[in-house]
Amino acid sequence: MASEATPQNNAAVSAAAPTKKLQGRQFYESIGSPKYIVAPMVDRSEFAWRMLSRSFLPPDEQKDLLAYSPMYHARLFKEQAKVRSSHFQPTRGSAGDVTKKKDELFLDGNPAFDRPLVVQFCANDPNEFLEAAKHVAPYCDAVDLNLGCPQGIARKGHYGAFLQEDWDLIYKLINKLHTELDIPITAKFRIQETKEKTLEYAKMILSAGANIITVHGRRREQKGHETGVADWTYIRYLRDNLPPDTVIFANGNILNHDDIETCLKETGADGVMSAEGNLSDPTIFSRPPAPGTETRDYWRDRHGKGGYRIDAILRRYLDIIYKYVLEQPVPERKPLFLPSDPVDEKEQFSENAEDGENDGPPKKKQKREKSKRPNSASLGVMQGHLFQVLRPMVATHTNVRDALARSRPGDMPAFENVLSLVEQAIKGGLKEYDESPEKFEKPQDPTLTGSKATIAEYGRPWWVCQPHIRLLPEEAMETGALQQKGTANKQKDEKAENKKETEKESVDTKTPVSEGTATPVGDGTDTSTTLTPDRLVSG
Repeated sequence: MASEATPQNNAAVSAAAPTKKLQGRQFYESIGSPKYIVAPMVDRSEFAWRMLSRSFLPPDEQKDLLAYSPMYHARLFKEQAKVRSSHFQPTRGSAGDVTKKKDELFLDGNPAFDRPLVVQFCANDPNEFLEAAKHVAPYCDAVDLNLGCPQGIARKGHYGAFLQEDWDLIYKLINKLHTELDIPITAKFRIQETKEKTLEYAKMILSAGANIITVHGRRREQKGHETGVADWTYIRYLRDNLPPDTVIFANGNILNHDDIETCLKETGADGVMSAEGNLSDPTIFSRPPAPGTETRDYWRDRHGKGGYRIDAILRRYLDIIYKYVLEQPVPERKPLFLPSDPVDEKEQFSENAEDGENDGPPKKKQKREKSKRPNSASLGVMQGHLFQVLRPMVATHTNVRDALARSRPGDMPAFENVLSLVEQAIKGGLKEYDESPEKFEKPQDPTLTGSKATIAEYGRPWWVCQPHIRLLPEEAMETGALQQKGTANKQKDEKAENKKETEKESVDTKTPVSEGTATPVGDGTDTSTTLTPDRLVSG
C-alpha cells in the first residue's frame, strides 16, 4: 500500500515545518510579504499552474508570489486517502511510490519550488476541518477557510459563502485551527450588504484567529451573468477601520498587471489576489518588459500595446508538466517564430496537421484510455486550462479547438499536436500583421461604454494572452442572456444550478477530469464576451 503523507510517517519534511507559530503580520513577513497571490480555484490552481504563474517572474522574485491550492472538501479530504493522493502529492509516497524513495518530497508544497503555499478547504465541522488540515500542515505555510464560494453546491453542502449567516460556526471553525493547528489559519470571504456589516464580519473572523483576510469585493449574489464589477471601496473601508497591522488581500477586477498596482493603491491592501485574470493570463503577475527588451515570448504592436504570446505560454506549461509531474526530458524546441527570421525554404507543414487531423494517438488506443484517469491533478486539468488560455483563437481556428477537444488527460502527444497547430496559426497571424497591421487595429471610439469600452482598452490580437471580459448585468439583460428573476424563475434557476453543481461535486471523490469544462460557450462569434463557467473559480 502506498505510503500516505502524514506528519507521523514523513520525517523528511520536519526541517521544513515551522518551529514557531507566528501570528498576523509577523507570519506575513515570515513568508516574504508577498503582494501577488494566485487565488484558490476549484480544479485550477493545482501544482503545475502555480509553477507556470511563478515562472514569468524573475528567479529571485518567484518566492514573492503566494499561491493557494484548489479548494478541497474537508470531510472528504479527511476521510478518503484516495482524495488526498489524487489531489495533493507532497511526497513520492503520496503519489503512489512504495519504494525507499516514498518519503522524499515531491510536488505540492516542496520548499524548493512550491512555496509559499496556502491550502484551502471548505468546511462546516470544526473537527473535520482540523483533521483535514493536519494532513497538509507539514507541507504548506497556512490553511485557509473558504467563505466565498457562491455556487449552488456550496448552498446545498452548507459551506463557502453560505456560512456567512452563521457567525458562531465560522468563529468555531477558525478558532479550532487557531488554537490546535501547528500553522496559521487564514480566511477568504465576500463583502456583505453594507460596509458596516462587512467590517463587523471581518472583525469577527479576525477575533477567531484568522491571520490574513482575503476580501472579494463582490457579494454572494454576484455570479454568472450577474457577476458585475467588484467594489474596491469596501476593501478600502476595512483598511481604514481595522488595526494597521491587519493583513488584507484584495480580490476582484484584476484584468492585467497594471490593475494590480492600481488596486493596491486604491484599497490599501497588502496584496492582490487574482483568479479569472490569472486563468486567462498566467503572466498577469509579471511586469511587462521594457520597450526594446522583448524576447520572442513577448509581442508588442506598433503602438506599444502587447502581451505574452499564447504559444510561449503553452510551451512553458507543457515543459513544466514534463519536468516536474512526469519527470521526463523536456523536448528540444525551435525558437518561436518571428517575421524577421530568415526564410527556411525547406520548412514544410503537414497538411494533416494544418487541418487538425493529426491529433495524437490512434483512435482505438485513445478509446481504450479514455476512462483511465491519471493520478495527478496537474494532468487531469490540462485541457480546461488550455481552452481558457486559447479562448481568443479557438472560435476562428477550429482545427485547434477540435484537436484540443479530442485530447485526454495525460495524453502528451495530443497536447504537443495542439501546440504545433497553435504555433502554425500564430506564424500566419504574425506574418499577416507584419504585412497589414491596420487589419488588427480599430480606431479609438470615445462613445464606447461598459464591456465594449473595456474590450477596447484590454483587447489584443488573438495570439496574445488577454483577459476574458464579461458582459455587465445590464448588458446581459439587454441581450436576453439574463432575465429578470421572479419567484418562479428564481426557483427554476436554483434547481438547475444545484443539478449542475451536484454533477461537479464528483471532483471531491475522484481525480478531476476536466474534459470540456472550459469549452467556450455561445455561438463563438465573440470570444471576448463568452462566459467562463463560474464553477472554475471559488470565492
